[in-house]
Amino acid sequence: MSEHHHDHPHEHGEARWKHDGVRVIPGNQLDANTAQTPGMDRKAAINFARVGAQKLWAGTVSIHPDAKTGAHHHGHLESVIYVVKGRARMRWGEHLEFTAEAGPGDFIYVPPYVPHQEINASPTEVLECVLCRSDGQAVAVNLDIEPVEKPEQVLWIDPTHPHGGV
Repeated sequence: MSEHHHDHPHEHGEARWKHDGVRVIPGNQLDANTAQTPGMDRKAAINFARVGAQKLWAGTVSIHPDAKTGAHHHGHLESVIYVVKGRARMRWGEHLEFTAEAGPGDFIYVPPYVPHQEINASPTEVLECVLCRSDGQAVAVNLDIEPVEKPEQVLWIDPTHPHGGV
């Protein structure tokens, strides 16, 4: 059998990866045609429709000063939120009775099916976040929950807040 009959991975590499390789999505070309929740502006960068992503959804979220989203969850998806600018207050639970805050550089993890609400804790600054989810399709299930007046505060304990912090 001669060498040219073998299909080596490096053969035809340029043609193979040119359109199915790395993709750059410019920040000014994000897609607002995605699942929305009142009070929040979601824009998709990486999803199945745009790049063929099977297991990830990524995009941006912005919330105006003093704004609060409606209560919602994301079905079976896991979510990670990275705060770029501003101050995020998260409420979660069956009655949104728990709360924690995050600032620039902080990551927030939201497990599947957890009812939650994002709040911009700043009266003057837009809250800007990057959002990643564990599926190529966006899911947002909006809920009709009346938030409690004084949520219980949960201190975040992590390497930068070893004794709990807000």
